[in-house]
Amino acid sequence: MESPASPNQRAVGPAIRRGVAGRCPACGKGRLFARFLKPVSACAHCGETLSGHQADDFPAYIVILLLGHILVPTMIEVNSAFAIPVGWQATIWPALAALLALVLIQPSKGAVIAYQWARRMHGFGGKQHG
Repeated sequence: MESPASPNQRAVGPAIRRGVAGRCPACGKGRLFARFLKPVSACAHCGETLSGHQADDFPAYIVILLLGHILVPTMIEVNSAFAIPVGWQATIWPALAALLALVLIQPSKGAVIAYQWARRMHGFGGKQHG
């Protein structure tokens, strides 16, 4: 049985869902990104400061992991079902990988930022060292 949440805890699941959708992890209304991969410094709706994140390279690692798990089985199944010439495959698979990477990177970064916010990591209200 799960213990009741303390007033300082933030729900991780809803925050990550909001981050994946590109919304503020706190309210879910404001935009999380000002540009494609540049987060806003604060939510325009609720005023939550979002500049404390340290997503760094983790979203890219998540995308690489997802791409490997999506593309490798797909390539195996397509190659076993169809006789696609190697030249075409040399065009199709890298193009699909690039497209999927572009589609997955922003939601991955949003999820990482939202997770950090929910767990009060880095600049999101964690313990200050100093």
